[in-house]
Amino acid sequence: MNQVITVSQLNFYIKSLLDGNDALKQVFLTGEISNFTDHYRSGHFYFSLKDEKSVIKCVMFSRYSSRVRFHPEDGMKVLVRGGVSVYEASGQYQLYVEDMRPEGIGALNLAFEQLKQKLEKEGLFSPQRKRPIPPFPSRVGVITSPTGAAVQDIKSILGRRDPAAEIIFCPVLVQGEEAPGQLIDAVKRMNRIPDIDVLIIGRGGGSLEDLWAFNDESLARTISQSRIPVISAVGHETDFTICDFAADLRAPTPSAAAELAVPDMREYQAYFLQVCRKLKQAVSSRISAEKARVDWSVNRPAMRSPLHFIEQKRILLDTVFNRLNQGFLLRVSKAENRLSVISGKLDALSPFRVLGRGYSLVLKQGSLIKTANDLKKDDGITVKLSDGEAKCQVIGVLPESKEEIL
Repeated sequence: MNQVITVSQLNFYIKSLLDGNDALKQVFLTGEISNFTDHYRSGHFYFSLKDEKSVIKCVMFSRYSSRVRFHPEDGMKVLVRGGVSVYEASGQYQLYVEDMRPEGIGALNLAFEQLKQKLEKEGLFSPQRKRPIPPFPSRVGVITSPTGAAVQDIKSILGRRDPAAEIIFCPVLVQGEEAPGQLIDAVKRMNRIPDIDVLIIGRGGGSLEDLWAFNDESLARTISQSRIPVISAVGHETDFTICDFAADLRAPTPSAAAELAVPDMREYQAYFLQVCRKLKQAVSSRISAEKARVDWSVNRPAMRSPLHFIEQKRILLDTVFNRLNQGFLLRVSKAENRLSVISGKLDALSPFRVLGRGYSLVLKQGSLIKTANDLKKDDGITVKLSDGEAKCQVIGVLPESKEEIL
């Protein structure tokens, strides 16, 4: 290449060489994060990966960074996957990262605590959200590896403790990149099957890396949204995963999960014996109460001698009737006496009473004449006497005489 070229042309040429190199299109790289920058507006990650001798610039665009389930920090050791290319504007080659995962126990523990705190703040682990495990399930869903010892332990214990319980088994990968997706699909598929009463999800023991699929955020959210109560059984008693906190109940081992999922047949028997005893006591108590009522009714006088009882009631009825009759007659008599007194008083006050003593009443057109001024010559008047009345005509009206009457 003896010709003169521009800087842009050189950078473009180098970029085309790197982009055309199949070995650099997908590189798995491990290193320690430094100079980490999270552009919150764009969502892009900018950082460097370094080891004891070298450093490389890295960029992770938002379409990939949004899938990262932990918050990267300086000093964290990670495993990344991406392709090497050149940023033409600066002529700097860098790694374009498409996937990032914690590497090493320290980084995994940090990512675990970050996710745990995040989901805990959202209330995903709240005790109020936990659903009770049904006491006597008839169908048990099991999500685990088809090749591990866990599935055999679960099936054996379920069959021994409750042979009548039906087991619905969904085989999945329990570690590796594809494991979280398969676990999520299995939980959703189980929720579409009718009448599953409880769900066991888990695996046998392993390293923190082996159990990492059960620390997936999407899996934890899927478990929390399950309509079926979920028992998480991942690893050994000392192992804890995000799924353990999201589930309705955590079992220390898969075998313990099977024991927690269904009761022993002896517990069935004890339960039904207790129910039978309570029913027997309730029936016996009801029978005793009804017998006491019958005995009381039988011993009543009306039941022992019904004719005598009827005769007593008849006598009582006659007595009441006589009292009512006497009371009615007494009230009528008092009312008659009161009416007679009032009638006498009214009769004494009647103006017609004086007619019998020689007095008369003078009426003009039905109205009582009280003074001579109410009359004039030729008026027609009626004079009411004690034994009749007289029709008269006024021939004159004289004023009252001033002569003293002796």
